Amino acid sequence: MDNPDPRTITDAEWRARLTPMQYHILREAGTERAFTGEYDKFYDEGEYHCAACGTQLFYSTAKYNSGCGWPAFTRPADDEVIEEHRDTSYGMIRTEVRCGKCGGHLGHVFPDGPPEQGGLRYCINSAALVFTPAEG
Repeated sequence: MDNPDPRTITDAEWRARLTPMQYHILREAGTERAFTGEYDKFYDEGEYHCAACGTQLFYSTAKYNSGCGWPAFTRPADDEVIEEHRDTSYGMIRTEVRCGKCGGHLGHVFPDGPPEQGGLRYCINSAALVFTPAEG
């Protein structure tokens, strides 16, 4: 990304840079339908980056099949890359996760992940991610 501070990008610039689905999810806190995302049943080795700003968010080693219909991870690549916010939309109380660099909506985190790996499930929209395969 050519802008050093993605939080200063205008709405028009985001619309030009992102696909309509990416814009809906990342900038309008939308979601994709369950079991339709590119990375739901995808388990190649590599890294997942923010589709808006390129920040590395998750490693494939933290990805698992939760059966929820969206890519699920047990932890972010680094605690600093994710922001958490209380979300009370749709009559529910959830914890929204956003990219710590650009503020893009990624999905939600729930306390029902594998207990032996910390107990969290980061439920992330595929369209919010770009996958980079491991080298070698």
